[in-house]
Amino acid sequence: MVTMIGDGGEQRMAEKNSMDNNKRVKRGKEIDLSISCMVNTEVGALLAVMRMSPGDQCASQFIPGADEALDTSLMSGLKSLRTFIFNIQQDWHSVDPSVYLSPFLEVIQFDEIAAPAVASALSATIKILKLEIFDSTTPHSREAMHLIVDAITNCRLERSGHAADDTILMKILQLLISCLRCKASVLLSDSAVCTIVNTSFQVVQQSASRGHLLQRSARLAMHELVQMIYAHLPEVQRGSRNLADSDNFSSLNYGIGCMVDIFQFICSLLNVAAEVPDFNAMPSSPDEDVESFALVLINSAIEIAGEAIGEHPKLLKMIQDDLFYNLIRHGSHSTPLVLSLICSVVLNLYNNLRSLLKLQLEAFFRFVCLKIARGKLQSIHQEEVAIEGLVSFCRQPMFGIEMYTNFDCNPLYSNVFEEIGKLLCKRAFPNNGPLSSIQAQSFEGLVVMIQHIADGMEKSRSSKANSNLLSSNDASSFNSNLIRITEYKPFWTEKCERCDDPKTWVDFMRVRKYMKKRLLVSVNHFNLDEKKGLEFLKHAHLVPDPPEAQSLAYFLRFTPGLDKTMIGDYLGDPDEFHLKVLKEFTSTFDFKNMILDAALRNFLETFRLPGESQKIQRILEAFAERFYEQSDEMFVDKDAVFVLCYSLIMLNTDQHNVQVKKKMTEEEFIKNNRNINGGKDLPREYLSELFQSISTNEITLFDQSGGSVEMTPSRWINIINQSKTTDPYIFCEGQTQLNHDMFAIIAGPAMATLATVFEHADDDQIINQCMEGFLAVARIARYNLEDVLDEILAMLCKFTTLLNPFASLEETFFSLTEDVKPRLATLAVFTIANKFGDSIRSSWRNVVDCLLRLKRLKLLPPGLAGFDNETPPPRMDLDLPLHSRTESGVIFPSTVNEDRRFSSLIGKFGQFISTENDEESMSTTVGNTNKRNLQFINQCCIEGIFSKSKHLHEDSLQNLGKALLLAGAGRGQKFTSPLDEEETAAFCWDLIVMLTENNIDRFMSFWPAFHDCLGLISQLPLFGSCPFVEKSLFGVLNVTSKLLHKADKTSEELIFKSLQLIWKIDSRVVDSCCEALTHISANILKENAKNIQTQFGWKSIIAILSISARSPEAFNDGVEALISLMSDNVACVTRLNYSICIESAFSFSASKLSSIEKSMQVLDLMADSVNLLVSWLSSGFSDPGSNSSSSTAQDSSRNSISSISTMFVRLVESIRKICLVRREEIRNHAVLTLKRCFTKAEGLGFTSTVCLHCFNHVIFAMADDLLEKAIEYSRRENSEKETRSMEGTLCLAMEFLTEAFIQFLRTLSSVSGFRSFWMGVLRRMDTCMKTELGDSDKMQILIPTLLKKMILAMKEHNILVNSEDNELWDITVTQILWIAPAVKDELFPGY
Repeated sequence: MVTMIGDGGEQRMAEKNSMDNNKRVKRGKEIDLSISCMVNTEVGALLAVMRMSPGDQCASQFIPGADEALDTSLMSGLKSLRTFIFNIQQDWHSVDPSVYLSPFLEVIQFDEIAAPAVASALSATIKILKLEIFDSTTPHSREAMHLIVDAITNCRLERSGHAADDTILMKILQLLISCLRCKASVLLSDSAVCTIVNTSFQVVQQSASRGHLLQRSARLAMHELVQMIYAHLPEVQRGSRNLADSDNFSSLNYGIGCMVDIFQFICSLLNVAAEVPDFNAMPSSPDEDVESFALVLINSAIEIAGEAIGEHPKLLKMIQDDLFYNLIRHGSHSTPLVLSLICSVVLNLYNNLRSLLKLQLEAFFRFVCLKIARGKLQSIHQEEVAIEGLVSFCRQPMFGIEMYTNFDCNPLYSNVFEEIGKLLCKRAFPNNGPLSSIQAQSFEGLVVMIQHIADGMEKSRSSKANSNLLSSNDASSFNSNLIRITEYKPFWTEKCERCDDPKTWVDFMRVRKYMKKRLLVSVNHFNLDEKKGLEFLKHAHLVPDPPEAQSLAYFLRFTPGLDKTMIGDYLGDPDEFHLKVLKEFTSTFDFKNMILDAALRNFLETFRLPGESQKIQRILEAFAERFYEQSDEMFVDKDAVFVLCYSLIMLNTDQHNVQVKKKMTEEEFIKNNRNINGGKDLPREYLSELFQSISTNEITLFDQSGGSVEMTPSRWINIINQSKTTDPYIFCEGQTQLNHDMFAIIAGPAMATLATVFEHADDDQIINQCMEGFLAVARIARYNLEDVLDEILAMLCKFTTLLNPFASLEETFFSLTEDVKPRLATLAVFTIANKFGDSIRSSWRNVVDCLLRLKRLKLLPPGLAGFDNETPPPRMDLDLPLHSRTESGVIFPSTVNEDRRFSSLIGKFGQFISTENDEESMSTTVGNTNKRNLQFINQCCIEGIFSKSKHLHEDSLQNLGKALLLAGAGRGQKFTSPLDEEETAAFCWDLIVMLTENNIDRFMSFWPAFHDCLGLISQLPLFGSCPFVEKSLFGVLNVTSKLLHKADKTSEELIFKSLQLIWKIDSRVVDSCCEALTHISANILKENAKNIQTQFGWKSIIAILSISARSPEAFNDGVEALISLMSDNVACVTRLNYSICIESAFSFSASKLSSIEKSMQVLDLMADSVNLLVSWLSSGFSDPGSNSSSSTAQDSSRNSISSISTMFVRLVESIRKICLVRREEIRNHAVLTLKRCFTKAEGLGFTSTVCLHCFNHVIFAMADDLLEKAIEYSRRENSEKETRSMEGTLCLAMEFLTEAFIQFLRTLSSVSGFRSFWMGVLRRMDTCMKTELGDSDKMQILIPTLLKKMILAMKEHNILVNSEDNELWDITVTQILWIAPAVKDELFPGY
C-alpha cells in the first residue's frame, strides 16, 4: 500500500515538472516571436525610409544611379534578414548577433545614404541593445560589440542638413551610451572603450558650432560614459592582466588600461583651451568652458572610482603628479567657476585618497586656497570661491585634526590648520556695516571648525569613558607649558616608536609641535644676531651641545622666516664646521629627475647667494657635488656641473638685467659651454633647453622678504620627490589633547570674532551660528580651559543687557522683551552654566549678577530659592497695539514678530538644551508680556544650576559660593532701596544654603573658601551692611541645621567659626533679630542636640540661645529650649557642654524677664545636674547619650575627679550669683538649690582642697554678700521690706552654711588650715550676731542655735576635744564667750 502511494506521488511530481517545462518553452517561444516582430518592424521602417524619393527626404543627397546600388547591396541584406528572423531554428539568445546587426551597421557606415536612413539604423541598433537580445554569454557577442563600435567610428558625422545631422549625432550619443550600458559591454576591449570616448568627444567638438541642446546633450553623454567606465574600476583587481603596465590595449575585456588613457586624455583638456580655437570661441557659459568641462569629468571619475584609484599605481601616479600640478597651476590664476570646480576635485581627492596625497594637499592649500583667500591680488569673486572651498574642507569632521597632526605638528611642513583657522577669523571679522558674503562664509567655516574640535574632544572623552581609560588627570597634560625638553633629540627625522599606542603617539605629536613653536621663536633670535640665535637653539635643545652639522642644516633648510641673506652668508663661510653644515644642507635636496636649471632654481629658493665670489664658489661646489650624485650619466664629473652652473647664473644675469643691452644668443651660450664635460660637449638639445628655460623664466634670487608663492616646475618636482619619503598620512579619530591644543591656537581670534559678529549681526542664520559657536567653545573649554569659558560667559553676559549699569529696570526689561539677541544670550549663559558649570570659575560672578538682575525684574522661576513671582514686574506700557506710539514719541515695534523670530532661532538652538526639561516652546500667541518672558526664563533652567550643583568641581563650587557671598554683601551691586539690599542678601543666602545642602557630603571641600570670603567681606573698607549680616546669620544657622546630621568635628567647628565671624561683623544685628535667631537655634537644639560634637559648637549655639535672656520677644522660646535641653528625659547634657549649659541657665534664671516659676524651674534643673556629675564619676566619666570619644573614658581617676570638681564649682558659683537677685522667691530658692547641690555632691568624693575652695568662694562669699546687701538695705530709708527679705535669705544662707559645715566636717578637719577655716566660720557668725538689721532679732536667735549644732557635731566627731594640747578648744571657748555667751555653759559646762 505504501509503495503504491509513493509511486503515485512520483508520477504527479513528474507530471508537474513536465507542465512547468512546457510553460517555460511556450514563454520562450512567445519572447522569441516578440523579438522577431520587433526586428521585422525595424527592418521594415528602415526599408521604407530608404525607398522614399529624394523629394520626400528633406536631407536627401542621392547620387544618380544609387537606387540600384542600394537595392543590390544594402536592401538585399535587409530583405534577407527579414526572411531569416521568422525562420530561425533556435532562440534569439543563441543566434550570432552579427547576423541581425550587420544589415543595420552597413547602413550606418555607408557614406552615400540619406541621413534619415542612418538615423533609423542607429535607432534600430539602440533598440536591440536596450532589449538585451544578446549578452556576454551569447556566442560571438564580443565580435558583435566591436562591430558596433567600428560602425559608429566609420559613420560620417557631417551631412548636408544641420537638423538631420543633429539627429544623427544625438542617435550616435545614445548608441555609445547603450554600448557601455548593456550586459555585453564587459566584452569590449580597452581600445574599443577608448574609441567610444574619443567618438563622444568628437561629437562634443561638432556640437560647438551647433545648437545649445546638442551641446548640452553631448557633454552630458560624455559625462555619463565616464561615470560608467570608472564605475567598473573597483571591480578591476590590482595586478590583473588589465593593469596597463604595457602599451597593449587589445586585451579581451576593458580595464585599467583604457581608464588610464581616458583619464590622461581628460586631464589634457585642462591645457587645450588655449590651443583649440573652437573652444576659445565657445560662449562663456558655466558648462561650456573647456576647463570646467574637463574638471567636471575628472570630478565624476574620482567620485565614482573612489578609493579604488589607490589600488592602481599608474592611475594614482597621474593624479599625484600631473593632475595636481595642473590643478594648482590653473587654480592660482583661474576664473571663479574653474576655481570652484578645482576645489571640488581636490575635496573629492581628499575624501578618497588623502593618505596618498599628503604633500600635494599641503601644496594646494598653500599655493591656491590660502593664497587667493588672503585677498591681495585676486578679485572679490575669486576670494569668495577660495573661502567657500576652505569652508567645504572644514565641514569634513576629521579635516582640522588631520591637518594639525600631519602638517602643523611636523617641523618640515607649514601650519595648515593654524593658517586656515586664523584666516577664517580674519576674513570673518566684521567691519562697521553688515556682514558681506565672504565674511558670512568665513564665519560659517570658523564655527564649523570649532564644532568639529568640540565633537572630537567629546568623542574622545566618551570613548575613554566607555573603555574605562578616563582618569581624573586625563586633561592635566593639556597645557603645552607642561612639556619639558631636557635634552636634544633629532626631531626633524625622528619617528614615533609606538604608533599603535594612542598616548605615546599623541605625546610624540605634542612634543614635535612644541619644538616647532620653539623654532619660530628662534627665528627672531637668529635674524637679530646669528650667535645669539645659535645659543638659543642650544638652550632650547633644538640642536645638540656642541652643535651637529646635520641639525643646523635642517634648521637652516626647513625653518620658515629665517633671513635668507644670513643663511647664504653662513653657508658660504670657509670655517670647517660651516662647510660641514653646507654639505648637510645640500644633502637635504632631492634632485632626481630634475634638469640642471630646475635643480638650481630649487636650491637657490632657500637662501640668497652671498655677494662674495669665494662664498658663491663654495656653495656652488657643494650643489654641483650633490647634483652630480643624483644625475644620470650625462655629466662626466662634478666639475662639469659646477662650470655649467656658473654659466647659467651668468646667462640669467645677461638675459634679465636691464643694464645689459646686448643679450647673449643661444648659439653664443652653446659655444661658451663647449668641452666642459671632461673635454667633450654636452648634448646640444640639453643646452638649448637650458637656454630657453633661463631666457623665458628668470632664476629668482630671493631677498630677505621671502620667496615666490608661485608653483614652479622645479618646486613641484621637489614636492613629488619628497612625497616618496615623507611620513605616512595619519588618520585621527579624535584625540582630546590634540583638539585642546588645536583650539588653543585659534582661541583668541576666534572668540573675538564670535563676539564681534554677534554684536553686529542682524541675520537670523548668522545669529544662530554665533550661538552655536559660543556653545561649541564652551564644550571645548570645559576640558581644562576654564579661562576661556569664563571669557565666553563674560561676553554673553554683556550681550544680555542685564549688566548695563546705566540702564534702568524699565529699559532692561524692554530690551530683554523686544530684542532677540539679549534673550538668546541670556539663554546661552544659563545653558552653559547648567551644562558646563563644572568648569566655570571667575565668571560665576557675571552669572550671579545676571541672576540678581532677573530677580529685580521679577522674572525668576517661582521655585528658585523660595522666590515669589507673584509681585508684578516694573510697570511698563508694553501691552500696546502694533507699532503704537508713547507720549514721548517712541514707537514700540511689534513683539509678535520678534517672538516668532526668537522661536525659530530657539528651535535650532534648543537642540543643545537639556532634553530633561521638556518645556513648551516660546509661543507667539501669549498675550501677556510678563508671562511670555517667564516662559522664556523657564527654558533657561536656572534652578538646575543649584539643584544639580553636586556635580560641580570643587573650584567651580567655591567660586559660585563666593560670587553669591560678594553679591549678597553688595559688592558690584547697585541697590535701589534698603528693601532691595535686604532682598538681595536673603536671596543670595537662600542659594548658598541650597548649594550647601546639595553638597553636604563634601562640605570641607568648599566651605573653607566660603569662610575665607566672609573674612574678606568683614575686612572690606566701609562695609557695614546690616541686612547682609542678618541674612548671613540666618543662612549659616540653616546650613548648620542641615550639616549636623552628617558633620564631623572639623566641619562642625568650621561652620560655627563662620557663625562667630559673622557675629563679630556687627553684634548689634543679633539683638535686632534675636527672636528669629532664637527660634532657629531652638530648632537646632531640638533636632540636632545629640549631633553636636565639639565644645566650640555648643558654645556658639548656646551663646545665640542665651541672647534671648535679654529679649522680651525671644525669652520664652529660649528658656523653653534650654529647659528641654537640660531635662532629665533628654540625655543631651554632656561633660562637653555642661559648663556651657550652666552658664546659659544662670543667664536665664537671673534674668529680669524670667518669671519666678521659670527661674525656679531652671534652678531645679541646675541642681539636678549634680546627678549627672555623680553618674559620670561612677561610670568612669563616660557620657550616656553623648558622642564623646572612647579615649576620654579612659582618663585617670584623678583627672576625672578634678574635672568633675571643676564643673561642680562652676555650677555652685553660678547659683551663688543668683542668690543675690532682687526677687526674694528666686533668691531664697537659689539658696535652697545650692543646698541641694551640696547635699547631692556627697557622691562626688571631694577632696579637702575642693571642699575648702567651695566654702571660701561659694558659701562664705554668698554669706558675706548677703550680709553686705542686708546691711545696705537696712541703712536705706523706707527699705524695711527689702531688709526683712534680705534678712530671711541671710538666715537661709547661714543655715545652709551650718549644714554644709557639718556635712563636710570630716573632710575639712583633715586640712592643715582647719583652725583658720574654723575661725572664719566663727567670725561670720559673730558678724551676723552683732549686725543690727532694724528691729528684727532673727539673726540673734538663729546664730546661737547654729553654733550649738556645729560645736556638738565637732565634739561628736572628736574634732573638738578638751585636752591640754588642743588649742582649738581654747580658741572655740573664747569665741563662744564673745559671740553667744548664753550658750557657753550649755556647750562647755564646767569650763
